[in-house]
Order: sequence, then structure tokens, then C-alpha cells
Amino acid sequence: MGSVLAIGLMSGTSLDGIDAALVETDGVGHVRPIAFRSDPYPEAVRAQLRAASARALQARRPEPSATMTAAANVVTERHATTVSALLLEAGVAAADVAVVGFHGQTVAHRPDRGWTWQIGDGAALAATLGIVVVDDFRSADVAAGGQGAPLLPVYHAALCARLPRPVAVLNLGGVGNLTWIGADGGLIAFDTGPANALIDDWVRAEAGQSHDAGGALAAQGRVDQTVLTNMLDTPWFDLPPPKSLDRDDFSMQPARGLSVVDGAATLTAFTAETVSLALRLVPQRPVRLFVAGGGRHNATLMQMIAARVGMRAEPIEAMGWDGDATEAEGFAYMAVRTLAGLPISFPGTTGVPAAMAGGVIHRP
Repeated sequence: MGSVLAIGLMSGTSLDGIDAALVETDGVGHVRPIAFRSDPYPEAVRAQLRAASARALQARRPEPSATMTAAANVVTERHATTVSALLLEAGVAAADVAVVGFHGQTVAHRPDRGWTWQIGDGAALAATLGIVVVDDFRSADVAAGGQGAPLLPVYHAALCARLPRPVAVLNLGGVGNLTWIGADGGLIAFDTGPANALIDDWVRAEAGQSHDAGGALAAQGRVDQTVLTNMLDTPWFDLPPPKSLDRDDFSMQPARGLSVVDGAATLTAFTAETVSLALRLVPQRPVRLFVAGGGRHNATLMQMIAARVGMRAEPIEAMGWDGDATEAEGFAYMAVRTLAGLPISFPGTTGVPAAMAGGVIHRP
């Protein structure tokens, strides 16, 4: 298919809010960003989603409940509001948009149990907006034996198509994930470990803040090497890719008893060390390491990553892209690929047996 206008929506495991990106793309080699908007969740919504996630993590499989339905309705309504605002700001009519890629809100990711759970009603969103919506991007991959994550590598490959390779893109959201693109264009991708999740949990619990802005708390602290060593002592980091995590697979509990700043420093160092361990699992050292996601705003984390991997960690803006918009843009790109019947996951990225399409299409 030719190039079309598409909107991508992402609300990550950090629960900070909704990112929405409007792009022009053919789902292959052409991507032109047009507009971007980010709407934070109110604290009451964050609390509601945290409660939904806690319930989901206790479930044996995804199943309906009043708690989940209420949370899903809130997610859908807020995404619809964000899309409407984005279109208004961009001066674009809904009728001119071919598709919306709606990731939904992950409440639990359990590929080891054969399921992944994102809440949000794609059919209702399509009816509200009057635009075709693609959602449920991960379930088909998991059903086929894949990890269901990460999904952004196909978009990272498009962004890096003209760069010297091998090259790597690190996304630092609630969970970190790495995309390695080889000289021949081959893809390897996997989750690296917690990125912002444990740091955010720590400063919320110990300092009453939503996140460590700029890494200011961590910069004042001292890394507790004993705690750090104990946290890194898990077989998961030695597993070969592809592999993926749920946001809550790791805990900040080992840092309990440390001061606010020492705990922030130690958990930040933990994230940086997981990136270093991840780079040992790729076939060849990348010539450049680009960083997207909210974690790139944490100067202390970026410095720790650079020190531990022995190369500069460059914000993705270094190649002319918006690191806040990258994930949302990626779901716009993948939605167009879904409409065209093109694959979004691959053996080297999620572990599926063969490249496969994904997503469920809802027409208004």
C-alpha cells in the first residue's frame, strides 16, 4: 500500500500517561512524523491502573471483572480524548486518517503462561473516532510461542536503515529493551531488565515523587555494591534472547534500608548494569547506541550506562527523531503494516517460529 496518515498510541508500564503520534508512512521504508502529543494520567487514574495490574498479576489467565472493565473504559475514553486533541492541533480531519494503532495498557505480561494482557476496547475506540483501529498487537505472537515483546524492533530498523551497522536502539520505559540491527539487516531484540520501573517505585515510596527528575536523587547517592551484586545475581540475565519481562518481575525490596539517595543511586546502577549485560548477548558490538524512552531524560542513568558499556549512550534525537514519540510512532507504523498484511514480529525479536503479522482490526 502507499503512504497514509496513521496515529499511534502508547501508554507504557510506567503509567505516566498517553503518547499519541501522527505520522505519514507506508509501513515499510517511509516515515514522516507530523505531530505528537503527550497527556499525563491523573494520579487517581494511575492508582486505578496500578490496582488493575496488581489484580491481573494474581490471575491464572485474563478474565473479565468489574475492576478490569472499569479500568479498560477509562483507558479507552482517555485515548479517544487524546486522539481528538491531537487531530485538532494538527489540523487533520479524522476522515483523512487511515488507521489508529492502539496498544492499550499492559496490566500483566505472562508469555511463560501463554498469555499477555492489555486493556482497552479497540472496537469502542473505532466507533468513537470513526477511524479504523488496530489493537491487541501481542496476543497472536504469544499464542504462536513467542514472547510478545519487544515489538518496536521493526520500526527501529526502519529508522536506522541508512546508518552504519551494527547499530543498537535501547528503549528505556518501565522495562528496558534492546534492538540490535546487524550489518545484513538481521534483527535481535529482547528485554534488558527494569529501566525506570524500580527507580520510579523507589522515589514514589521513599520521596513522594513520581520519578527521579533528571536523576538528581541518584546523583547525590552512593551505590551499595552488596545490594547491586545481589540484585544482579539471577539466572535471567544469562538467558539468551529473545526474552521478555513483566514490569513487576523485579522488586525494589533489596534496596530497603538504604537512604533515599543511596537507594536511587543503587537502583539506577542496576538498570545501567542490565544494559551492559544485555550488550554481551549480541553477536557484535554496535558502532552506536541510541536511547529512546523516558529514561534518556535521566542524566545520571545515561552517564552510568555509558560508563558501564564503554561507549556513549546517545539520545535518539542525535539521528533526528523524537525519543518521547518513538514508541507511539512505532505503533502507527505497525498498524499500517497490519492493514497491509506485513509481519511485525520475527524469530530474532520475539522467538516466533517465523515472521508473522499481528494485531486485530476494528472498523467503525
